[in-house]
Amino acid sequence: MKSLFKRNVKHGAPPSREVLIEALRSVYDPEIAVNIYDLGLIYRLDVDDAGKVEVDMTLTAPACPVAGTLPHEVGRAIDAVPGVTDAIVRVVWQPPWSQERMSEEARFQLGLL
Repeated sequence: MKSLFKRNVKHGAPPSREVLIEALRSVYDPEIAVNIYDLGLIYRLDVDDAGKVEVDMTLTAPACPVAGTLPHEVGRAIDAVPGVTDAIVRVVWQPPWSQERMSEEARFQLGLL
């Protein structure tokens, strides 16, 4: 699945990786109530000098009920960051998601520590 959000507008320097991660942390998996970044759903996050951002993400399961909407939410969150000129979000299934991908903070929130 590929979502494409284009602005074609320059807003100065491209955003930093840290700012993009904060934007990703504003998106939550509604079934788990943990943000998608700490949940380990983001497999790749790249930004080039022109402000083009590419994200490879997965879902907790192929039959996830938010499979049709969550990638679009990710695209909107990235697209809203100043300096982003293009946002491409791809859903990938390899490697499969597992709880080992979660941050320590996410594991703590879910009572897994």
